[in-house]
Amino acid sequence: MKKRLTVLATAMAVVTALTACGGSQPAATTAAPAETTAAAATEAPATTEAPAAETAAAAEESSEGKVFNIYAWNEEFKGFFEKYYTVPEGVTVNWIITPSDNGAYQQKLDEALLNQANAADDEKVDMFLAEADYILKYAGSDATQDVTALGVNDFSNTYKYTVQAASDNNGVVKGVSFQCCPSALIYRRSIAQDVLGVSEPDEVQAKLDSWDKFNAVAKDAKDKGYYMTASFAETYRVFSNNCTMPWVDADNNLQFDPQIEAWIAQTEDFINNDYTLTAGVWDDEKNKQMFADGKTMCFFGPAWYFNFCMGNAQDPEKGCSGDWAICEGPAAHFWGGTWLMAPAGTDNPTMLADIMNTFINDEEVCSALVANEAQFSNNQKVNAKFAEDESYGNEFLGGQNDVAVFSEMTDNIVWENHTIYDQLLNEGLQNQLQEYFKGSVDKDTALKNFYNYINETYPAINTP
Repeated sequence: MKKRLTVLATAMAVVTALTACGGSQPAATTAAPAETTAAAATEAPATTEAPAAETAAAAEESSEGKVFNIYAWNEEFKGFFEKYYTVPEGVTVNWIITPSDNGAYQQKLDEALLNQANAADDEKVDMFLAEADYILKYAGSDATQDVTALGVNDFSNTYKYTVQAASDNNGVVKGVSFQCCPSALIYRRSIAQDVLGVSEPDEVQAKLDSWDKFNAVAKDAKDKGYYMTASFAETYRVFSNNCTMPWVDADNNLQFDPQIEAWIAQTEDFINNDYTLTAGVWDDEKNKQMFADGKTMCFFGPAWYFNFCMGNAQDPEKGCSGDWAICEGPAAHFWGGTWLMAPAGTDNPTMLADIMNTFINDEEVCSALVANEAQFSNNQKVNAKFAEDESYGNEFLGGQNDVAVFSEMTDNIVWENHTIYDQLLNEGLQNQLQEYFKGSVDKDTALKNFYNYINETYPAINTP
């Protein structure tokens, strides 16, 4: 009998999950009240007292600081850190956690990094977290330093794109990611059976392995009374991750990649034909479609999304755990990821390097992240072990080995054509076009509003 990874279905587990979902966006779920979520992400620093027993790395008393400050936007990594890292004796870990809403986390972090040189040792930033949408802002900055000079130099088991993302234009690596986030097409087995006549991942993949097939099936799903997706932006990252040119060219001109144009055209077609909803990615209207009585066949997301953010699908009474599976879908892509970044000027370089090495190269820790925390680790050797384990499976996915699926997808992920503007331009485009898709404004007005948003946010970018 398969030993299956148990999905977090209790209210307490979903509360923990909420702090991890969606990066800078809040996850929508009915499982936890907003005040509970807010309590898990406050600006008040949290401290972790060092254990008096064995240590993971010997902090040199003469040179290493006694307070290790970590800046983060939620408590996801904090939980993993406290479970799997042994703090050197005599060191106190101080967590400065600021929610990402309205850019608050980056503002808090930027202020601290700006004052780094003049800060007292116990107040210096010793490590900070960054996500994919804005990591280049920090990887390309003098505020971060080369991790290889600190002793983090074994990337043989990490995934290539995670190293590229944390590197500057000269290839200097400024951080590491403890997770890899390939994103999959997540589908309802029962709906796929009704619409496609098949429900197993390999069979579904064969019918949805291109956008032409995906778009054609959307009509079949509609004819059967289903939605293909539940959000106008559901497929956005699949397209945007495969752009062949950056948002801004060498002359600082805004440019629309053909992939972005293709997403707009697809979404117009889906909205006009009722193949999808006008809901946002995190809206309740979309998330209600995850219940057992939902009528949506396809969602897109990585391991953290279906394990932690699909709370309605996991609901013990109204959910449909086990009626889901994953496959790559029309195109390979990724979503999110958390990088541990090395700030210049830390007074705890030995401990900083030890943390990074632990979360990418310690096989015991990386295995625990997979087995206990439903993560897809950033260690290929560890993931290969789980991928080959026939007894390993995900209960939410009906016993499917999600690690095996993701392991096959990672080679197709590309990290190219990213800019420091990506997060706000991607969000801004979706926000303005949502009004068009809802019928509040026409397309020309929506695009004009997008250009105005850019002019206010990034005056240096030339818009049409």
